[in-house]
Amino acid sequence: TFISPSTPTPSYFVSSTMATTNGTSSSDAPAAVAAITTDVASFGPNVHISKHPVLSHKISVLRSSSTSPGEFRRALREITFHLGYEATSTLTTKPVALNVPLGHDHIDSTGNKIAERIAIVPILRSGLGMTESMLELLPNAGVHHIGMYRQNLMPVQYYNRLPKKCESDVAYVLDPVMATGNTIMSLVKMLKKWGVPKIYVLSVIASRDGLKKLVEAHPDICVSVGTVDDKLDENGQVLPGLGDAGDRLFGTDAIDDEEALLHPSKRRKFSIDE
Repeated sequence: TFISPSTPTPSYFVSSTMATTNGTSSSDAPAAVAAITTDVASFGPNVHISKHPVLSHKISVLRSSSTSPGEFRRALREITFHLGYEATSTLTTKPVALNVPLGHDHIDSTGNKIAERIAIVPILRSGLGMTESMLELLPNAGVHHIGMYRQNLMPVQYYNRLPKKCESDVAYVLDPVMATGNTIMSLVKMLKKWGVPKIYVLSVIASRDGLKKLVEAHPDICVSVGTVDDKLDENGQVLPGLGDAGDRLFGTDAIDDEEALLHPSKRRKFSIDE
């Protein structure tokens, strides 16, 4: 369930906002709803921010320091399935002939098939944790991995598996956390140059500044996020965020950007002297 300026507020929305989003009391419900609606509207009509109570609960599981890598992976898959289900609601279908079993015979019928050719584009590493859920929704989609890491808050590409020729109608970009927005902006620019007509970004958590910067630079793309956090620290990390999604997904230790391409034996934290 997503709230947009043109979507009526569902009956559960006020209570879920009071309980899990802003900590408001029942007497503050009208103000809370107005604040949420204004917040969504400020990003434009192509941005959808989920306020589903179950999703809010599962995002809290992702945030918690006590969540194990296995629990983190499971929660991320479940959240992605929800975000992806809503994000794919704009796809179109075309009629297809099919047979339906009836006893020992079969009868002719007409069904529907997704019309668009779809590309799923996870940003390595953390986008891998969202890929399986999207493939459950769209099993015939192509998956094109893009590897990026940050250096001085700017994205550096180290891997690109986009085909030379674009034969996709829509691309779904997967990245659990949108911080400064620079990485996703760089990838969106790359996908537009590649030639895909429609781009949809899925993130579990986005910073307010990063989301605003993305939609201002690319107002023609669509974005679905689970929630929006207000702050970025001096290192470009979302606060409160959920930590390093890649490290938590795979149970690895964080590595400084300056050491990202060094062999483990050469990194300071693994030095024998330390």
